[in-house]
Amino acid sequence: MGALSQVSSVQTLGPAEVDRRSAERWHGLVSDIGAEIASPLTAALERIHALIATGKIDRAGLRALREEVEQARQVGIVGQQLTRFASGRVRQSQERIQLADALNGVLGHRARETQARGVKVKPSLTQALVIVDASLLFSLLNSTFDWALANAQSFIEFTIDFKPWPVHARIQCRFAHRLADDPGDLARSQVPQQLDSLIYRLVEQTAWTMGLVVDRRDAAGLTTLTLEFPRTITDQLQGVTATELDDEASSTNSKALAGSHVLVISSRRDLRIEIRDALKNMNLLMDFVGSIKEAVDFCNEGLPHAVIVESSQLGDDYATFRDGIVGEFPDFVFIEVLEEGTTFEMSGLNGATAARVGRAVVASSLPAALMFELSKSL
Repeated sequence: MGALSQVSSVQTLGPAEVDRRSAERWHGLVSDIGAEIASPLTAALERIHALIATGKIDRAGLRALREEVEQARQVGIVGQQLTRFASGRVRQSQERIQLADALNGVLGHRARETQARGVKVKPSLTQALVIVDASLLFSLLNSTFDWALANAQSFIEFTIDFKPWPVHARIQCRFAHRLADDPGDLARSQVPQQLDSLIYRLVEQTAWTMGLVVDRRDAAGLTTLTLEFPRTITDQLQGVTATELDDEASSTNSKALAGSHVLVISSRRDLRIEIRDALKNMNLLMDFVGSIKEAVDFCNEGLPHAVIVESSQLGDDYATFRDGIVGEFPDFVFIEVLEEGTTFEMSGLNGATAARVGRAVVASSLPAALMFELSKSL
């Protein structure tokens, strides 16, 4: 799709041609989803057959199996998000958002991932006030980061500036999609197929749903994605009326974001199932580990947006784990699930560093606790 995937490129087409191209695009997406799920699941199935035959699997093979299943799960989640956009039933809450603050928050939160990959992030961010849906913006920035990190060879540049006329804020993401010392003209001219992956389709569709202009250029081993925000608040637009924006309650609710990543620390299957069922309608990405040590290993590769921990895991190891994260991100969300009772307390109450929910009210109170805590931190 590449640079041809621009909103402006279809505006001159007739309605019938637009409908035809849209149908072709969605048919292609369905095919791509099937292919991207089948590939890692096929590899995972081969490993399972080998395990059945030999009765053995080493640590590297187990890790590869988990990664293959995780990859297929991620494709499924992207497919669900694309289906949501295709339905045309996405309700947007329009809010004033500082782009630089939002992007800085995402880059800071995901710094561990870039360090683990050896990719250097170079931000140059000008303050820019825009009117967008905060939840969709959060998803768009994270999806753009996912796509860039999957393809960047050494660096990712993020820039926020303004288009001179009309005065629209722009986010530009630029990275090398091949190594600088790749030999031959063929390597220089070919664009990796991975650049048009499903995660890029999600970036496009999210931006289009938000009414943004998308432009992508692939040339000389470099990829540049530009996202243009037509609803930029300039001096002339500072007096935007309140009727154009949702009230504060809508603003708060929009920041309890679908697509947020939650890590659950629990060694008990019954409690895991309770937590999963309580949060199943929030469209979260959830992972489960059985101990604080496993949580430390998990978070070394990249932080989730919230940690839910059962009370039996609390202790010195948990305190060290929690304090290490809070030292980097003071507003990071921790929720403790107590073994008994109907407790429902938010963080900050009487100096508490984590929210607390009693086991008896997990189903009714855990979603509200997570929503409230995320709304404060994102």
